[in-house]
Formats: sequence, structure tokens, C-alpha cells
Amino acid sequence: MTPTDLSDRYGAPPAWRRPLLVVVGVLLALVFGAWLAWTAWFHSTPDVSSELVGYDVVSDHEATAVLEVDVADGVEATCRVRALAADHTVVGDLAFTPTDGRNEVVVRTERRATAVEKVGCTTPDQARPR
Repeated sequence: MTPTDLSDRYGAPPAWRRPLLVVVGVLLALVFGAWLAWTAWFHSTPDVSSELVGYDVVSDHEATAVLEVDVADGVEATCRVRALAADHTVVGDLAFTPTDGRNEVVVRTERRATAVEKVGCTTPDQARPR
């Protein structure tokens, strides 16, 4: 069988079908590319981000933590740090409203802490701690 035999038997596809499929494919690729670019930009520019600079266990019932926080203008953020004991249980927890820049906070503990970890900072529009 030759291609002309098949065209005679079943009819040729409409001439507009191939260009339409190409246009629809290109439009879908553009929409997906725009969405991917927006998602990458949105997640790479958070309203608040933080980094634990250091900590010090002051006594059996107190530890201090130093965080570097970057808060966008006009954003109300909340940060959380935890104090951990030698057996990795949480012995202290503190949520605080940070200022832009270096923040030193005191965490009250139930017993002696051996480490302080940063859980992260959130905003009403940014639920994932950073």
C-alpha cells in the first residue's frame, strides 16, 4: 500500500489540523514556562528568612540564641527557636517577633540544654518556616 492508497481509502486529514496542534503545543509550552518562572521567582524571594548565627547555654534553665533575620518592609514576621537536651528532647521553645538584622533571644528551659535549633520564621503569607 502506498500513502495515496490510504488517502483514497480513508480521506486526507484536514489541512488546518497540523498547524493548530503546533500552535496549541507552543501556547501550552509558553504557559508552563511562565508558570515555572513565576514559581521559581516566588519561592526565591521570601518575605522573611533567618539564619542561626550561634547559641550559648547560660545555665540549667536558660540558653541564648543569636539569629540574623532578613524581613521585608511592612511584613509582620514570627520566628521560633527550640532548645534541646542531650537526649534530643525539646526542653525550651520560644516564638518571638524579630526585627530586621541581628536578634538575640533568651530561651527558658525546663532543664539543661545542650543545643539550640532554629525552626524558622514565618509570615501570614509564608507558612513554610525559613
